Amino acid sequence: MTKMRSITTAVVALSFFLFIDFRLAGAAGPAQTKPGTGKKILIVWGGWEGHEPKQCVDIFAPWLTEQGFEVEISHTLDAYNDAAKLKSLALIVQVVTQAQISPEQEKNLEEAVKSGVGLAGWHGGLADAFRSNTEYEFMVGGSWVAHPGGIIDYDVHVTNPTDPITRGLADFHMKSEQYYMLVDPNVEALATTTFQGQPAPWVKGTVMPVVWKKMYGGGRIFYASLGHVAKDFDVPQARAIVQRGMLWAARVPGSGDDPKPTNPYAVLLKK
Repeated sequence: MTKMRSITTAVVALSFFLFIDFRLAGAAGPAQTKPGTGKKILIVWGGWEGHEPKQCVDIFAPWLTEQGFEVEISHTLDAYNDAAKLKSLALIVQVVTQAQISPEQEKNLEEAVKSGVGLAGWHGGLADAFRSNTEYEFMVGGSWVAHPGGIIDYDVHVTNPTDPITRGLADFHMKSEQYYMLVDPNVEALATTTFQGQPAPWVKGTVMPVVWKKMYGGGRIFYASLGHVAKDFDVPQARAIVQRGMLWAARVPGSGDDPKPTNPYAVLLKK
């Protein structure tokens, strides 16, 4: 009976968050236009297989199609070769850990985002790609450097409960990699995690952004460090945050405003 009650509670919770997303997307009934109608999305996946890029894409690509987007999926960075095509998109979702990108591909991607195309991703697929490309890291707003302890239990604190990406979501628990990152102070952090110092006691108490949004030229950047493997998105809040973040980066009406940078070092300025 206890097991059945737990399963029922999980199903109800997931249904609740999906209902919120459904309303956020503005798809209240069949007579209304789906939020992604007329918008094109390119999903590029590859790189290190340990992050289960295809399995993660298989979670979100059908959902994006249900929202009305025209979704193209590519398993090669050659998708970045066509500069004009990239600039015609509403959003690029990248799921490519490590790997190498050619100078032309990087330039085309960055110029497309500067022109107004959104960029979204999670975990190493966005923030641990192309480690030698500093302009790319500048665009994303952060890069992975460590996950002390590997797979551990940690909590995520929703720091901005009014933003449409995190609205209605309570703090939640993850059993996964807790990303320690180098983060641009110009991002707007929407959720954070606090390191407990095991097995790296020198970082105990460090508050690290988990979810952020930022601008790069005219393009919106959304990132979440969640999602080491596909199973991580069984956590309803993790899945909802990525879904909403992609809507925001694609500039779906009602998905939220441009970011207000957290700028944590501003308090150090003397008045």
